Amino acid sequence: MIMLQFHGKSLKSHKKTKMERHIQRVLIKVSFVSATLATLILLLLLLQIPETCIPANAPKKPHLRFPKSTCDFSARYYLPHHKKSARLWSSKSWMTKVSSYTQFFTQLYQMGVLKNHSKVLCVSAGAGHEIMALTKMGVEDVTGVELIETLPLVSRADPHNLPFFDGAFDVAFTGHFEEALYPLQCAGEMERTVRKGGVIVVAVEQCNEEEVKDIYRLFRRSRLLDSSHVTFQGRRVTRIVMKNKAST
Repeated sequence: MIMLQFHGKSLKSHKKTKMERHIQRVLIKVSFVSATLATLILLLLLLQIPETCIPANAPKKPHLRFPKSTCDFSARYYLPHHKKSARLWSSKSWMTKVSSYTQFFTQLYQMGVLKNHSKVLCVSAGAGHEIMALTKMGVEDVTGVELIETLPLVSRADPHNLPFFDGAFDVAFTGHFEEALYPLQCAGEMERTVRKGGVIVVAVEQCNEEEVKDIYRLFRRSRLLDSSHVTFQGRRVTRIVMKNKAST
């Protein structure tokens, strides 16, 4: 009886081991087939995708920038900064704006406010149209500042904290005073950097007499010389001219 039980257990163990080996062989075959299929698919993909879509006759570096993707074959030519500036300055839009500034400053010449030897500061000068206009008119010393520099015309500086000595300029001009975050502080900085007896010129959207007074009051160390409506860049603006009574 004991021998029969032992023989039965041995037979079951043998069958179990045989079954496990069979399952293992099946799994190995499945793994092999899967690996083979994956390799074939990868080879097919590699054969179908071109290395690049850039034409063979396309310009080579440095004239051609590195493409954003394998199929981005459009030539993106790199232009040095001075060539970009030359292209911008020769555009119709740029020349029209410079011409408008030239007409604006010509009136200041006629008023005796602006002279060729004047040291001029342009605050919030944007791309630098006013700096180019003044330079072409013969003003010898023109400085333009803006939060974002546009070299070589405009340097980076905060209009609310100008990096210049007291009384360093004869004339200060801004055509973007309304955009100042802190108008009183901006006005104070313009007065500080203009010498005693110097002139501050502000161009704002056309406004009435009361609004002119509100702007003038922000310049606490200056007195009003002139306020008039003029045409500027195809729109009507109010030009406010003030004389600085003290630079400190």
